[in-house]
Amino acid sequence: MEAKLGKFFESVSTFFTGADQIPWCDRDIVAGCEQEVIEAHKGSSDEFKNECIMRLSWALVHSRQPEDVHRGMAMLESSIGGTTSPEKLREKLYLLAVGYYRSGDYSKSRELVEECLKIEPDWRQAQSLKKAIEDQIKKDGIIGIGIAATAVGLLAGGLAAAFARRN
Repeated sequence: MEAKLGKFFESVSTFFTGADQIPWCDRDIVAGCEQEVIEAHKGSSDEFKNECIMRLSWALVHSRQPEDVHRGMAMLESSIGGTTSPEKLREKLYLLAVGYYRSGDYSKSRELVEECLKIEPDWRQAQSLKKAIEDQIKKDGIIGIGIAATAVGLLAGGLAAAFARRN
């Protein structure tokens, strides 16, 4: 019985904290990737520079700092137009979807992750992100309904109290 209660409270806690399976990246990793990009621009091949920039983009959109996430999104958006490889496009779209997810723009995130799944329908990472997005949208809807119901209840209670005082 205790195990069932524990699982119940864990699931409720996960629901309200919005826990997801998308990894976070700390500031040290971002700084390391930034340094790697600087070093790569000192005579490395274009392919290596692009790999370093992709790692930095990954670190930025997985950061806990909103300004890092927005910077990573800007880098990805500016580089998508010149992408010819479907695999690289899929990766950039996925990272951009993570950025929008972290920024709270779930509809844009879902749109981008669906583009990834058009390129590779069986990609588990994109499927997991899509599920996290849909779960977040459902959660926000339930919370919104709860807030609206509370507001209606308070309004009805206030009206009833005012009416009772008049009589």
